[in-house]
Amino acid sequence: MRRALWREGFRLAFTPRSPGVAVRSPPLPKVWGMRDQYYEQLDAIVDDLVNLTGTVRRAVADATRALLEADGQVAEAVIAGDKVIDEETEVIEERTLLLLATQQPVATDLRQLVATLRMLADLQRMGDLSVHVAKIARRRMPDSAVPLNLHPTILSMAAVADSMIDSASRIVANRDVAKAAQLESEDDEMDRLRKDLFRSLLGDSWDHGVEPAVDIALLGRYYERIGDHAVSMARRVVYLVTGQLT
Repeated sequence: MRRALWREGFRLAFTPRSPGVAVRSPPLPKVWGMRDQYYEQLDAIVDDLVNLTGTVRRAVADATRALLEADGQVAEAVIAGDKVIDEETEVIEERTLLLLATQQPVATDLRQLVATLRMLADLQRMGDLSVHVAKIARRRMPDSAVPLNLHPTILSMAAVADSMIDSASRIVANRDVAKAAQLESEDDEMDRLRKDLFRSLLGDSWDHGVEPAVDIALLGRYYERIGDHAVSMARRVVYLVTGQLT
């Protein structure tokens, strides 16, 4: 649809007309082909951004499994896999910058490319946070870094984070502004769970010592920040569609 509208606008703008004479515009296959290629490149960037979101989502899920199951191999895989996330981020960023430099996009296309750069930063940071979780898991092995009584809370935080990343991926793919607004409520749930963690740490029943308390405080922060970055991605989509920052 977008390509068809562009072609019609081009035809109307550049077809010479005389009074009372209908003039058929000459075919412009070369120009149309260049614009088709441009839009294909834009679409490919969005597809790759969605795929990268899936990679980050798996990294967060694997880090949680390593944390709760004290699985050293999974923790090492998450830490090593961050290099792949960084490399994919760099490739998409370079392609985005190339389109900005060579195509001089305007309006929605410009907002899409700018939003892509910002969302790449969010995804890269989420990947880094999954590494932080995995490193806490590795540091406390062979024991679990999370006391058994807090496993349900960490599982809930991980589930909310997973849902938020999945929602962010769908919002990016479909430009779903309504869904972007709903993501804010999931972020509220993440904040509530983090408060529950702190209540446990500060309660009289905490008897696990200082180092586990530091680990739990950090983990609460990491999952909360993952959620914040998912919300940031959703807000970028709102900006992309409406041109308004939220």
